[in-house]
Amino acid sequence: MAQDRDNSRSKPNVNMNTQINLPTIIVPARLASTRFPKKLIQKVQGKPLILWTAERIKEIAPEFDLFFAVDGKELQVILEDAGFSAIQTDPDLPSGTDRIAAANLEIKAPSVINVQADEPLVERKHIDSLVTALLPDRTSMSTLAVPFTEESDFLDPNQVKVILDSQGYAIYFSRAPIPFYRDTDGIWEEKKTPLKHIGLYGYKASFLEQFCSEEAGRLEKIEKLEQLRALEWGAKISVSVVSSPTIGIDSPKDLIKFETHIQAR
Repeated sequence: MAQDRDNSRSKPNVNMNTQINLPTIIVPARLASTRFPKKLIQKVQGKPLILWTAERIKEIAPEFDLFFAVDGKELQVILEDAGFSAIQTDPDLPSGTDRIAAANLEIKAPSVINVQADEPLVERKHIDSLVTALLPDRTSMSTLAVPFTEESDFLDPNQVKVILDSQGYAIYFSRAPIPFYRDTDGIWEEKKTPLKHIGLYGYKASFLEQFCSEEAGRLEKIEKLEQLRALEWGAKISVSVVSSPTIGIDSPKDLIKFETHIQAR
C-alpha cells in the first residue's frame, strides 16, 4: 500500500490558468516555525491548520490554480490526502519567497500570488489587490499594507512597518517604528496613519528567478525581512493599501482565538 501511495503522488499538472492570464497561488509552508513550531499541523476542530487555509483559498478563489510549496513529507501527505497539490522543496531555504521560486521551477507559472499558510482567514480582496498590482508594466512584485489603529502595535517589532513613495511603491520595510517623528510627541498625536505590512505578495516569474539567484542582502539579514533583498538590488515593490488585515496564527493563543472565531461563525 505504501508503494501505491507514493506512486500516486506524481508531479502536479502545470498551470492551467495561463490561457486566461490568472496568476497561480503558491503557498509556502514549513513546519520549522521559530515562534510556534509545527503550528501548521496543530488541529482546530480536528482539522490541521494548513487545511483550514487550503480550504479557505479554494472557497474564495476557486478559479485560481493552487499549489503548496512544502518543506517535507509530513505536510505533503496531509495536503495531498485532502486533494491539494504539494511540491517538496529544500527545508533549508531561507524564506517563503525562495520556497515559492523553487516550486515555480516545476509549475512554470508566469505570475504567482503568495498566500501565507498560517492565515486561514485571508480575504478575496487581498488576492484581488495583489493581482491588480501585477498588471503589465506596473511592477514585478506587489504586496499589501493596512493602516495601524493602535500605537502599541506600531511599536511592536513583530509587526512590520512600510513607508511608501508618492507613486505607491515601497521605500523601506522595518521592524522599527517608521517614520520617526522627531519634532512631535508622536505620530498618534499628529493623527497620521503609519502602515502595517501584510506579508502576502504577487510576483512575476522573472522576478522569482532573480530573487532566488541573489544572495540575502545586509538589510535582509539585519531585519530578517525577505522583501528587503529586492529593495537592495533596486527592484520596485508596489504596495496596495487595503482596509482590513489578514489574521495570522503566530502563537497558541492565536490558535485559540481562531477556534473561537470558527465557533462563533
